Parts: sequence; C-alpha cells; structure tokens
Amino acid sequence: CCDCFQLYGYCYQDSNDIPDTLTTITELGSPLEMIQLLQTSWEDRFRICLSLVRLLHYLAHSPLGSVTLLDFRPRQFVIVDGELKVTDLDDASIEESSCTSNSDCFMEFPARNFTLPCSVEGRCQSMNEKRNLYNAYRFFFTYLLPHSAPSSLRPLLDKIVNATGNHNKHGSAKYLLFYPSPSVNSEFTQKCVKSANTQYRRVPEAFIPDENYRCWPSYHHKGCLLSVFDVNEAIEICDSYSQCKAFVLTNQTTWTGRQLVFFKMASNHIVPDPDKITYVKVTD
Repeated sequence: CCDCFQLYGYCYQDSNDIPDTLTTITELGSPLEMIQLLQTSWEDRFRICLSLVRLLHYLAHSPLGSVTLLDFRPRQFVIVDGELKVTDLDDASIEESSCTSNSDCFMEFPARNFTLPCSVEGRCQSMNEKRNLYNAYRFFFTYLLPHSAPSSLRPLLDKIVNATGNHNKHGSAKYLLFYPSPSVNSEFTQKCVKSANTQYRRVPEAFIPDENYRCWPSYHHKGCLLSVFDVNEAIEICDSYSQCKAFVLTNQTTWTGRQLVFFKMASNHIVPDPDKITYVKVTD
C-alpha cells in the first residue's frame, strides 16, 4: 500500500511480563492537525488530498478485495514528506455487508444517509468503497479543497467535492484518481496571468536578505514566500500587496514545478547571490 505507513522492520520476542511481544519499526510521520493544515498553502493541501485519493483507490482495489476503514478519522493518519498516510489498520475490514434487499444496504452518517443496491449475489454493492469516500469527503475534502482555492479551479473542485459527498455516478475512487486530480494539477501549474502595467527593474544574481513582511499563506513563517507560475504572476501578487516593493525569484520549486518567490517591503539592501533574481518596483 503506497499510502500506508511503511514498515521498516519488526521484532518478535517473549517477555516475562507480556508474552508474545511484537515490536514494529515504521517510518516517522507528523500528526495530522487540521487547523495547521488550513493555514498552509492550497497547493500543499491539494497534494495531501491527492495522496488520499491514491489511498482510496488502493483500498477499493486491494489484493484482498475492497477494504474499508471503520475508524476513518484524521487521528488515523500522519503526514510524511507532504503526503498523507494511514497508520492504523486495526479497524480495516474486507467484509462487504450481506443483504436480501436494498433496504439492508443502508449507510447512516451524522449529516446524511445512503441506500446502496443489493447485488444478485446478496452483497451491498461497493459499500466499503462508498463508506471510505464519504468519510474522506466529510473529514478532508470539504475542508482542504475549496478553502482559498484558485478561482479558476473552483468549478472543477466543486464537482470533485460533490462527487464524494453525494455518491453520484462519478463517486468512485477511480474517477477521482484518473480524471479530476491530473486536471487540477495541470490547470494550477499552468496558470497564465496577464502582465501588470507596473514597471519593475530586473537585477540578476541578487537577493534582498531583509525587508520581510508576513503574508498568508506563506511557505516561510517569518516572511512572504509564495509559489508562482512565472514573473507575470509574481508581479500581479506584488501589486496586490501595498507593502510589496520588490520580489526575489529563487531556484527552488514546489512539487508541481511552480517557482518559489520572496516578496519584500523594500530594496535598500541588495546582496550578490548567483541563484536568485531580484525585481524592484520602479516608482515615480
């Protein structure tokens, strides 16, 4: 399972106090804190949702059959290198509910209920997959995807969220994996921005070490570090902040290939840096 906690090793031994002791060694992950996630960039939150989609697809088509996580809550997951991974499989089940009619395939949640069809084999169709999808919707997608999303992507994101929340014909892990995710990734990465009228002076191999201000969301807690598609988008962002007087293009990129840019409130102190390019706003 690519989005499950990786097992590095285990040790089995008998103990005087506890017989048949099994110790496992797994990769280190960070606890999932939803409030902290909402303060990160939308790009990072989309990456987490994308890794969750891959997990949902694996659970729906695992070698054991369709697997459901009966305790599908944020505390069962961790973040490893920006990816969401499940850590607790104690409550996983591969049993599809038996039925004699559709009324036996009733799923009840706090906000809404669903009734699935009963197959000719006497099993509720896709109940494990649908349960995982709706829990992903109510615990993750509904919070992480729409919040501060790029305006051009909101119609597509609404379709994704509605597909998981309404269990319509597109409400499947396969649909989420192979259609919306690459589309969102592509549109977000290739965002095109019209050039602003403001003039900027280009200073190659230069950096502004100070003159930071805070913005949200930022990749740096003491400054304004954002991702952009190109210089035009950086200009648009700088023009949108009254305190922004310059910005610095770095040679670092995010996981989608967007370039990281520092936005500065002044350009009084510029130092040489071969890996950066500074743009200073030209004032009258």
